[in-house]
Amino acid sequence: MKKWLLGMTPDQLREIASGLSFPSFAAGQIAGWLYKKRVDDISLMTSLSLKQREQLGEKYTAGGFKPLEVTVSKDGTAKYLFPSLCGWPVESVVIPDGERTTICVSSQAGCKMGCRFCMTGRMGFMGNLTAGEIISQIINVKESESITNAVFMGMGEPLDNLSEVLSAMEVLTSDRGFGWSPKRVTLSTIGVFPALREFMERSRCHLAISM
Repeated sequence: MKKWLLGMTPDQLREIASGLSFPSFAAGQIAGWLYKKRVDDISLMTSLSLKQREQLGEKYTAGGFKPLEVTVSKDGTAKYLFPSLCGWPVESVVIPDGERTTICVSSQAGCKMGCRFCMTGRMGFMGNLTAGEIISQIINVKESESITNAVFMGMGEPLDNLSEVLSAMEVLTSDRGFGWSPKRVTLSTIGVFPALREFMERSRCHLAISM
């Protein structure tokens, strides 16, 4: 199975480009196609030569999932159901509020925490989402271009999948990614140690604790 480029951080894309003997600036071109122009096919990355696109396509795919289902409520809130690589569907919710549009993304299919107040907690744990699957939720909703904020508050405990969540946050806040301010991104957690400490040391994104 080919690896997704979507969700790769700028450093990871540089490693891929270097491994294929591409010029150093190619990683920035790939990032631009993925996160600025949001293409879903390597063949559309026309700033790369045809040979480079063919080389890249031998091991990688642009990646991403289109939604399986969309439900819109009277207040405009839209619930999206996405497939996942682990085979279990996950949900994202887009919440419009005046000039602000927030997307609530999932970081896992199911959850290990077992909180009784949470429907996801009652499902059990099916698998971690990759950074690419997290980013895919943001770029594949109809409201994608108008989203102002992202909250890691959907299915799953973000700190239980910290590595992929941090990679997704880096894509969102890096100049080579979405270029968002960290203030636009919030992680919601019940509090998982030592991952909570690591998050606070490594990220400038906001933190919310669910009590």
